[in-house]
Amino acid sequence: MTELLVMVLTGLGSLFVLLAAIGLVRMPDLYLRISVTTKAATLGVGLILAAAAVWYNDMGVTSRVVATIFFIFLTAPVGAHLLGRASYISGVPLWKGSWLNRLEGKYNPSKETLAGMPTAEHEPPLAKEES
Repeated sequence: MTELLVMVLTGLGSLFVLLAAIGLVRMPDLYLRISVTTKAATLGVGLILAAAAVWYNDMGVTSRVVATIFFIFLTAPVGAHLLGRASYISGVPLWKGSWLNRLEGKYNPSKETLAGMPTAEHEPPLAKEES
């Protein structure tokens, strides 16, 4: 039974990693490539790590696997968001077929700020500590 579960988890994980690789090659622009690799590869690696935890059936291995999965699921979307935002701000163009650009007109290149985001000049002053 354990072998079957490991085979299923590893197979699904490998399938998701394969789909991420195919999506990386097939997607037309950077932003779609970031989206594909973040979602599919993260899920694929998580499933493969879960298969390792089931296979070894050891509390030490399982705790490391859970910590690694948590770390990957936490950092991959944040890293992808930062890459996408830096790419947009540096002027990487969207694909010609994109029909929605939610940041269009909201980025001010001279101040390097997005509309609606607080800036240093608009932040309220810090409360003075009473002694």
